[in-house]
Amino acid sequence: MKNIFKLFISAGFLAAATTGCTDLDVEITSQLTEFPDSEIAAEAKLSDVYYKFRGPLGRRYNELCSFSSDEFTGISFDGDYYNSGENSHPTLHMYNADDPCVDWYGDITSGITSCNKAILDLGGADEPAAAPALAMRAFYHFILMEVWGASPILDHLLDENEAIDRSPRPDVAAFIEADLLKAIPNLTQEVNAGTYGKPTYWMAKALLAKLYLNWAVYSCEDVTTYTPSINNPKLDDCIAICDEFLNNSPFDLSDSYREKFWPENGYKVKDFIYAMPYDRITAQGMCYARYRTWRQMNSLDISIYGFKLSASVGGNMAVNPNVVDLLSLPGDDRNASIVGGPIYYFDNERNLTNDPVIYNGEQLVFTKEIKLKEGSVPEELNTGKDVNGWSQGYKSVKWFPTYDDYLNGRNQSNDVPIFRFADIILTKAEALLRGGKATTGDTPASLLNQIRTYVHAPLFDGEPTLQDILDERGREFFDENWRRNDLIRYGKFEDDWALKHVVNPKAKTELFRRICPIPTGVMNTNTNWTQNPGY
Repeated sequence: MKNIFKLFISAGFLAAATTGCTDLDVEITSQLTEFPDSEIAAEAKLSDVYYKFRGPLGRRYNELCSFSSDEFTGISFDGDYYNSGENSHPTLHMYNADDPCVDWYGDITSGITSCNKAILDLGGADEPAAAPALAMRAFYHFILMEVWGASPILDHLLDENEAIDRSPRPDVAAFIEADLLKAIPNLTQEVNAGTYGKPTYWMAKALLAKLYLNWAVYSCEDVTTYTPSINNPKLDDCIAICDEFLNNSPFDLSDSYREKFWPENGYKVKDFIYAMPYDRITAQGMCYARYRTWRQMNSLDISIYGFKLSASVGGNMAVNPNVVDLLSLPGDDRNASIVGGPIYYFDNERNLTNDPVIYNGEQLVFTKEIKLKEGSVPEELNTGKDVNGWSQGYKSVKWFPTYDDYLNGRNQSNDVPIFRFADIILTKAEALLRGGKATTGDTPASLLNQIRTYVHAPLFDGEPTLQDILDERGREFFDENWRRNDLIRYGKFEDDWALKHVVNPKAKTELFRRICPIPTGVMNTNTNWTQNPGY
């Protein structure tokens, strides 16, 4: 029986064969029994394992997380950007196995295959040199489990005709934990340009903390039975990791909130524990601004960003009203992540001016509430193909583009953080509130106020609740791909927001949508698999 992983294995060995034949004078060492001759050689063997998530993170994974959470509505304009429901389906919790937002499973399994090839080349999983590949294998399994629940545990290179079953989610979580615990002692603690975007000691610890915070979710074999009241036995372990970050790590909150998401960001950002590097020319795939920018902005002589756009933009990602409410604390730097109401230009230093953006003789105004075009099909989330329709919903400007982006296929150079130090701080606050044991003088209030202080927001007065922490996470990590994860952990993924429950009332009760359908192509190839319940 054919298996989806066969192609990746063959491609990996083909790449090794073609590169190995370019220099016949190179001394050949056994890939099974010999260690690399140098650190450079070891890094070469690992070069294919780091960036398999770059493509999905740059678009389709981002769309899944953004639209299925309470952050964005995927609007269309009289058919423009409807595209068979690719944006409205996740928005309305109506996604299916053929939707593009879930059709990147192969990218992740390809990454795992690359990890297993590297582990084999480096002498096996017990060898210290294989630790980076082990950590990345854990990360890729985490993404599979997070999105699709039960997943194949790929701990070796598959034979040509080897079939493999999906393992229950709790087993996958345990496998991820084991890989991380084995890798961590042998990973570098160095944080510099050379380790940026790669699995370090700190990256693996942050992933382990995220795994432990969500352990009660991942230990449920049936996702529909999860409730936030289920005991989480990993909270103390989670807090211990957070304490290590808070007391002994090189990370801090010294960076300006807005600037750390700009295209000049990178390894110097002290808040970034692990980020995906992007470059408009050499590491393409990040195109967030393309879909967040008002639909007709390229028709203006100067765009909202202060420079002419040389290519079209989508404008189909409308910020939901509840996010506008969250991003409204007095003086909070994070409020500038969105624009709405009367619209003004940004200057060359990316600060808002008092110069209004004019379209057809009138200042543009983005509405807080999102209203559909009268008489339209509700499931299409059609707001109309005119200035009113294009202007429904506030827009995110967190991922500021540059002029050169639009000369290179609208690919951006903004690196996307996956784990941040700010997340560690709020993770500890949440773990304490969920019943984890206090180990230092940190309290949920003091931790929350560390975040409020660096963004110049009012200090929190009193003792925060779990809802307060969720709200703060909504502000701090808006448009960073974690909101879906947060809402599921808090038992709020089925709550009412924006148009979801109005257009699709079933979204309130379809708890199976906490995980996604396996893509049709994957199911067709792995005929021994069973589709996730409900799909």
